[in-house]
Amino acid sequence: MYPLHREREQPIFSARAHVFQIDPATKRNWLPASKHAVTVSFFYDASRNVYRIISVGGTKAIINSTITPNMTFTKTSQKFGQWADSRANTVYGLGFSTEQQLQQFAEQFKEVKEAARLAREKSQERYELANPALSIAAPQELSEDRHSPPLLTVNGPGEEKLFRSKSAEVELTVEKEKVKKMLSEGSMCEINLEAELFTLQDSNAKLVAALQEANGSVEQWKQQLAEYQEETDRLREQVAELEAQLGHPAAAAHTDKEELSRSLEELEALLCAKDQEIHSLQSKRTDVGELEREREEAIQRLQDLERRNTELEVQIRSTEKTLNSNREEREKAEVEVRHFLEALDVKICDLNDLRQSLANLVDK
Repeated sequence: MYPLHREREQPIFSARAHVFQIDPATKRNWLPASKHAVTVSFFYDASRNVYRIISVGGTKAIINSTITPNMTFTKTSQKFGQWADSRANTVYGLGFSTEQQLQQFAEQFKEVKEAARLAREKSQERYELANPALSIAAPQELSEDRHSPPLLTVNGPGEEKLFRSKSAEVELTVEKEKVKKMLSEGSMCEINLEAELFTLQDSNAKLVAALQEANGSVEQWKQQLAEYQEETDRLREQVAELEAQLGHPAAAAHTDKEELSRSLEELEALLCAKDQEIHSLQSKRTDVGELEREREEAIQRLQDLERRNTELEVQIRSTEKTLNSNREEREKAEVEVRHFLEALDVKICDLNDLRQSLANLVDK
């Protein structure tokens, strides 16, 4: 049924606008029918020779107006226009972003209105040709001796009734209007069904696109989380190596510290970049509940990773303090050793002097 509908009814013009409807209570105030600008399109149904204006917002059709020859599109300001739809018993209003868009829509409305008028006339001609009984017209010219209407005897020569040709024309016109009204009412059900079908098809396409985008975003977030976890594991290994190297020379510790600092800077830059990507994805989010839940879970995981990274930074600072403390203790030990050696040298010198004195005494 979907391909048949698309082949039969095709868009001929589209524009972006904010849609409004007149307040049915006050008939003065405008009520917004869309939260943001939506696509408003002119459609032509070749099978029924009908023009319509259709706009879909979310999961429902906010405009489904069949254009008739007696409709008029009025520009009430530089960027706003309106028209009344008697079948829908409302007045539609469109707010455009530029005056040029409003002018293009008004010109298209005028062209489609004229096309609808010609289509109605052709439809009436075809109907009259198919129904010769409705095409009977009263004679336009009468001879001079037949200016008075004809007499018709019904129940006898004494009872006669007078029928004028003008009365026949009036009855014929009334009959034609009744037939037109029946045809119009008969097509309303089909119009409503087609509008609902169009709405469901558009909603289905939007949902499919939203789900595809959500699946892509979820896969991207999972990949980012995996990268964060790998980076965290690598950072933990570096911290473990740093703790194991507390007794090694200061040069190796300094090199590991620089490498760890670079790794932290790279991780912070990566987190900033991923945070920007997440914000851009948040701006493109849809109303799909599953996508929202996946986004919240990803944000929670990111927050956990940030908390782990903070803990690792605290551990690194603690390790640096321990290294500095060990370095200071070692320097103090070296100073004490030097002092001890100096004192030992002094004592050795004293012992040598004493030994020399003893040797001199022995010689004497």
